[in-house]
Amino acid sequence: MAMAKIAPYALPDASELPQNRVAWRVDPARAVLLVHDMQNYFVDAYTAGAGPLDVVIPRIDGLRRAAAAEGVPVVFSAQPPHQHPDDRGLLTDFWGAGLGAGEDDHRIVDALQPHEGDQVLTKWRYSAFQRTDLRERMRAAGRDQLIITGIYAHIGCLMTACEAFMQDVQAFFVADAVADFTLEDHRMALRWAAERCAVTTTAGAVTEQLGSRAQVRA
Repeated sequence: MAMAKIAPYALPDASELPQNRVAWRVDPARAVLLVHDMQNYFVDAYTAGAGPLDVVIPRIDGLRRAAAAEGVPVVFSAQPPHQHPDDRGLLTDFWGAGLGAGEDDHRIVDALQPHEGDQVLTKWRYSAFQRTDLRERMRAAGRDQLIITGIYAHIGCLMTACEAFMQDVQAFFVADAVADFTLEDHRMALRWAAERCAVTTTAGAVTEQLGSRAQVRA
């Protein structure tokens, strides 16, 4: 089943971001960058060259480069193709059989292909923590912050932020590096994250904070 086409929309302006309940700051010694489900199957639902992905993809690319420069691990989540019904479970009731119609559906989009040293996490549910070893990877690396980018903001990205909170991981929800079905869904995700489980922020703010350690060393 192909994803329904998503009409273009402009990202919320930085001035529209909701008030955060907490004042966490990204620490490059504690953080992991998550690029969530930026696979052809999902991205192809958007209009090429239009909002929001015309902004979101370059923002994600900039963040992963900043992360790499500071030694921050980069993790890509990716759903597998041709999922067995037992693995897919209730997702089938809502979204059908999922990836598999096209041989490249499961691939990360060309503009964000993982670099050497990046990790690719096989993902089975909305949250990138469910049925994966993401928390164990973070714990082994001594990291307890997660910078969240990708799609879709009000589904997998938001559920990942919520579960991060419930596992005592500080989540940073990057407003201009996530995309959604509609502007309304996007704004809802930002508001819920800011009020309940994460810091809602911008790619520029995260990049600045990622570089703070280098500035201190200098």
